[in-house]
Amino acid sequence: MNRKTLVLPAVAGLLTPVLAACGGSDSGSRSGDAIVVGTTDRFTATSAAPAPLDPAYAYDVGTWNILRQSVQTLMTQPKGEGNPVPEAAESCAFSDSGNERYACKLRPGLKFANGDAVTAADVKYSIERALRLKADSGVSALLNTIDTIETQGDREVIFHLKTADATFPYKLSTPVAGIINPKDYPKDKLRTGFRVDGSGPYTFKADVKNNAIVSAIFTKNPSYKGSVTVNNDQVVMRSYDSAEAMGTAIDKGDIDVMTRTMSPAQIQKLDSGADEKVDLVDMPGMEIRYLAFNTNAPTVKNKAVRQAMAQVINRGELVSKVYGTQAEPLYSLVPATVTGHSNSFFNKYGNPSTAKAKSLLAGAGITTPVKLTLHYTTDHYGPATKQEFEVLQKQLNATGLFDVDIQGHPWATFRPAEQKGRYDVYGMGWFPDFPDADSFLAPFLDKDNFLGSPYSNSTIQRTLIPESRREANRLDAATSLTDIQEIVADDVPLLPLWQGKQYVAARDNVTGVSYAVNSSSSLQLWELGRGVDG
Repeated sequence: MNRKTLVLPAVAGLLTPVLAACGGSDSGSRSGDAIVVGTTDRFTATSAAPAPLDPAYAYDVGTWNILRQSVQTLMTQPKGEGNPVPEAAESCAFSDSGNERYACKLRPGLKFANGDAVTAADVKYSIERALRLKADSGVSALLNTIDTIETQGDREVIFHLKTADATFPYKLSTPVAGIINPKDYPKDKLRTGFRVDGSGPYTFKADVKNNAIVSAIFTKNPSYKGSVTVNNDQVVMRSYDSAEAMGTAIDKGDIDVMTRTMSPAQIQKLDSGADEKVDLVDMPGMEIRYLAFNTNAPTVKNKAVRQAMAQVINRGELVSKVYGTQAEPLYSLVPATVTGHSNSFFNKYGNPSTAKAKSLLAGAGITTPVKLTLHYTTDHYGPATKQEFEVLQKQLNATGLFDVDIQGHPWATFRPAEQKGRYDVYGMGWFPDFPDADSFLAPFLDKDNFLGSPYSNSTIQRTLIPESRREANRLDAATSLTDIQEIVADDVPLLPLWQGKQYVAARDNVTGVSYAVNSSSSLQLWELGRGVDG
């Protein structure tokens, strides 16, 4: 086993206009047989979520990983780090000094996989459709700064924004802004099932059993024109019920690559050199975990309860016992590697203290112990989630101030129940939509937040978020971003716990693994190729 560490610069700096056209991609493939990728992500269609792969609905890292391979966007996040670059677009830039008018020109000759031409009208249709449908996943909120969309001919699209938004180029790189064919996606309803059609690097076909994807085939799209080079002819993605089953598959050679989510024990084993045929690649990540609160629920409506939890949870102990060196304590919603990060929770609460928590509860007239149930998902964030919540339960109960129970649920039922406000306290993970502090704050705190949380702060929504988005130089947005994080630390609508690294394991004849996942945990299957057996 060879361990490889990919070192990327900290996410910082300037969101500059993208003027130059990116090179085309006559995709060259060196691969023979398909590369097989394993994942524990589950893709299901239910009565509550019948359209998991519609770009106007999908809003989790697993479904986005499918859409990013097959549905093209105007912009894309580059290999490694940096500002977004044109993808379906030939060029894009703000055309005014106030960051309120954004103009894009499509590459010539773009086609959907079925041969239909991709036009500016299709871009307008796709984005207006997502805004109009306003799916309950909350994904359309990414586009909520758009006022109107104008087209000029078949290749030019102009976005008129309601307010300045220097992060808008990043938002055009997300799947909700994916370009779809009006023939395939109805105007006034979501497309149910597991069909995906677009103009991206691959076509997509799913093998479905019992309303769930068992495996998916990504085949290189010969009509694709964009910024990436596709290094293989076909990738097969297989979904496994557990990290252990996925690990067995790579040991047997049934799969070539193992992605999210491996268990901490698997990562430790691979890191030790136990398997000479499998390489482990670790890279900086922006995954975070946090507790979320239904701030209208009687048990946690008084913010003193939420503050007391923030006062006693020991993040260092939690990380040490469950994840070891694979994660770090987090004291803000914004990871430490992202420009604008502030240790707001540590600044307010310091080290864990039962005495201070007791004083908070007593001052608010809260009777102790406070009875709570912490809910978590059993099959979405990895096999260590249960152990994580057991540690949290012990920490809270050990204070004598709380009487905590924990309950686990499959993601297919957990997510709809959370959205409907059925859980008072629940655990969630977050992979950023794009590598900017805005993507760790606005989705939770702006209007139409993706959690469906009742929490609302007018200063954050009306002043601080708009102020931060005016600044193309993200360092200049630090004051507004810090103010947001300090309000969150005081109100505690969410309680950050830790941030994690990213890991990919691959058999040693697979190339391009270091760039197969970007900093937002997005799969880039086109980077994978077939080398020589070690």
